[in-house]
Amino acid sequence: MKLLTETLKKQIPAIYATESIPLNDKEIICKFFNPCGAGTWYVIEGQEEDGDFIFFGLVDLHDQELGYFSLKELESIRLPFGLKIERDIHFSKSKVNKFWDKA
Repeated sequence: MKLLTETLKKQIPAIYATESIPLNDKEIICKFFNPCGAGTWYVIEGQEEDGDFIFFGLVDLHDQELGYFSLKELESIRLPFGLKIERDIHFSKSKVNKFWDKA
């Protein structure tokens, strides 16, 4: 499965584009997850940069924090049984406060 489609790229606001929006009101555009265990990445913003796509969003790897991650990083993760990080194809846009414990 392709993690980032052209359609999704067009929907994701550029880095800092939502800076004036309060965190609880920001929208999560898409979700990536580890199908074998811990690891969920919720995308708020993103843009192409130096041959990669850099995201800003909520990262949940045992603890939750806001931060940057890249498409190449996600694509490079190799999991047991030949699995890889996946995109939740059933995810629909949601506010950050629905997923962030600190919101």
